[in-house]
Amino acid sequence: MSPVKAEDLVPHPCREQYAELDYCITSPPPWITTVVVAFQHYLVMLGTTVIIATILVPIMGGGHEEKAIVIQTILFLAGINTLLQVHFGTRLPAVMGGSFTYIYAAVAIIISPRYILFIGAPFERFVYTMRSLQGALIIAGVFQAVIGFFGIWRVFIRFLSPLAAVPFVTLSALGLFYFAFPGVAKCIEIGLPTLVLLLIFSEYATHYFAKGSFVFGRCAVLVTVIIVWIFAEILTAAGAYDERNPVTQFSCRTDSSGLIHATPWVRFPYPFQWGYPIFCAQDCFAMMAASFASLIESTGTLIAVSRYAGATFVPPSVFARGIGWQGISIILDGMCGTLTGTAASVENCGLLALTRVGSRRVIKISALFMIFFSLFGKFGAILASIPLPIFSALYCVLFAYSAAAGLCFLQYCNLNTRRSKFILGISLFLGLSIPQYFREFETFYGFGPAHTRSLAFNVIVNVIFSSPATVAAILAYLLDCTHLYWEPHVRRDRGWLWLEKFKSYRHDGRSEEFYALPYGMSRYFPSL
Repeated sequence: MSPVKAEDLVPHPCREQYAELDYCITSPPPWITTVVVAFQHYLVMLGTTVIIATILVPIMGGGHEEKAIVIQTILFLAGINTLLQVHFGTRLPAVMGGSFTYIYAAVAIIISPRYILFIGAPFERFVYTMRSLQGALIIAGVFQAVIGFFGIWRVFIRFLSPLAAVPFVTLSALGLFYFAFPGVAKCIEIGLPTLVLLLIFSEYATHYFAKGSFVFGRCAVLVTVIIVWIFAEILTAAGAYDERNPVTQFSCRTDSSGLIHATPWVRFPYPFQWGYPIFCAQDCFAMMAASFASLIESTGTLIAVSRYAGATFVPPSVFARGIGWQGISIILDGMCGTLTGTAASVENCGLLALTRVGSRRVIKISALFMIFFSLFGKFGAILASIPLPIFSALYCVLFAYSAAAGLCFLQYCNLNTRRSKFILGISLFLGLSIPQYFREFETFYGFGPAHTRSLAFNVIVNVIFSSPATVAAILAYLLDCTHLYWEPHVRRDRGWLWLEKFKSYRHDGRSEEFYALPYGMSRYFPSL
């Protein structure tokens, strides 16, 4: 064994920007790479869209036609909202799509006792429920826009340290673990091959054949989906699932979604397509709680996107601007009826790391794909019929990449102190443990731990404490800002000195390069 060199014992230097990137936020790749990677971003977020619609539409009373229209609407608004965020929000290459965080609040609204009048009339129940969700989403969007544009979230970000950001960012992705491998296990014969092939193509083949290989380095997701989808088609045509139970058939068969026949060739989603919204106080409070939890998760995801896009830490004023525009996006969601509000997509953040392409142009093209396939529904329905276990297998890798982005901030912290270990440990542990308790309690009893006479209060508590990122962020933020805060060495141990220069938009020259508004708008709207 050769002797260890002295330079090998020196700790790795801290880096403010992600180095293993081929194309950063301001450096667009060649057009072939741009289009292929953009299509993969569309494909990845399509899985989340289909999962949300598949969960919510049936319990609302809707059928295949209603589910197809909802998927088209979500895709159309996702494209519009992504363009708004990329142009006028944080300007990060973040895909904005439906959020899993809103599902709990949406279900609480859908199963409200006041809809018992529509038993036996499923379509009428679907329309009435949709109108109630629309009203709740509009109020939730106004709530988030106020927090963003009035600078409330900017004040919060100013006191965020790298130590508190670790559980904040990590659990925004890690908290979605129950949408990953449990979905793979619903059809293990196509889910597991997807996971194995994606790992082989993206992490091994790209280095074995040629570093930076286009097929495996850029198109690993697309190649994997095509291979396993063909395999699933063969199994379906061969009758492998003809004698299986209905749940297995729905998960494994490629012809069970019912979307291809139910989707119209051309349809333009428009505001109030289900009727005018209905505003109910308890529904609005429930959706505002989901909006708050989604706000925290989206912030963590945007921080992860800034890392994988090669940008610096997002200044608080830019964060406030992005959250404000996200509120506008949720208002648009409510007006058109998308079941859930908009948030930064965790899975697309992982795809930035997987492809090593963090270009803003790629996300703009991806938004155009969303809009195109939402307007010409038959083409989008073919892709939406991909079995959901394939998407769940993709999430196993993409969520992992996004969760790892939070761990990058540990390089700025002193991990040799008891204080740092305590804050990290308890926020990560309780961030997973408390939501798990809430989920298991509801599975066993049929309602959450908060079960009072006030339905609005019950949903607010259950929604907030069912979100791992929200629980971890609250704990880490409060502990970091109170525990031994007065000690002189704490500022350096928590990484505050590194992050301090990003607290103001003007303190770092790179902020103008990455986050400045287009068309010279920063000159006329300096507060944005």
